[in-house]
Amino acid sequence: MSNDKLRVPTMGQCMAEGKQPEVLFWVGSAGSFDDRAKKITRAFVKILNKANVDFAVLGTEESCTGDVAKRAGNEFLFQMQALMNIEVLNGYGIKKIVTCDPHSYNCLKNEYPGLGGNYEVVHHTQFIQDLINSGKLNVTGSLYKGKRITFHDPCYLGRANNEYTAPREVLKNTNADIIEMKRHKQTALCCGAGGAQMFKEPEKGDKDINVLRTEDALSTKPNIIATGCPYCITMMTDGVKNKEKEDAVKVMDIAEIIATAEEL
Repeated sequence: MSNDKLRVPTMGQCMAEGKQPEVLFWVGSAGSFDDRAKKITRAFVKILNKANVDFAVLGTEESCTGDVAKRAGNEFLFQMQALMNIEVLNGYGIKKIVTCDPHSYNCLKNEYPGLGGNYEVVHHTQFIQDLINSGKLNVTGSLYKGKRITFHDPCYLGRANNEYTAPREVLKNTNADIIEMKRHKQTALCCGAGGAQMFKEPEKGDKDINVLRTEDALSTKPNIIATGCPYCITMMTDGVKNKEKEDAVKVMDIAEIIATAEEL
């Protein structure tokens, strides 16, 4: 995917022009700094541009939600981060936020209201589903027709927020064969990167959890392991490499699948 011609206005630019975008795209730390996750960010922006969504980002005014600090037990640091973000968001009069990161989604949706940050927060799979349902985005490409795709439920999207439908409905539009793992939806196994686990070594045991979850996925004989979380992308990609299957199985975010299916 080329990066040219992506339109990514900032809230600062919009305010200077007297505009109030309909939705704020919360990029998140992974989507801003991690090279792999940046590809998800670009894919989602392509979708937003294609559907002519009136959106903006905070740019350098966006800071970490504080989710990782909270999961690691540092409530003080979490509240410092959250209050700083809430001041910026409320200052811009933000009403609706979309994000590709279920960790940010869960934090903004469920934990910011208690600190004075009340917004309509949607995950990007929900947002893409709405774009398709409303006719603003038509997925017409046949790139994935006949491909076997298995979807890994991110913990903070699925079990934490009970969203299992949107990602699967979006994937149906690719005309791929959607194959469920034995452990899916409410019984889905964590990839291992929740609760600040991304930033520490695993505890002692006989198998890393991301390898175990990758085995669940590979048992469906997929061409693609799909997910909707940058942490899951990292953990499942590492799992596929551990199994030496990276040439046969791709790990992709739903935004990347839709952006390439639509040949944006």
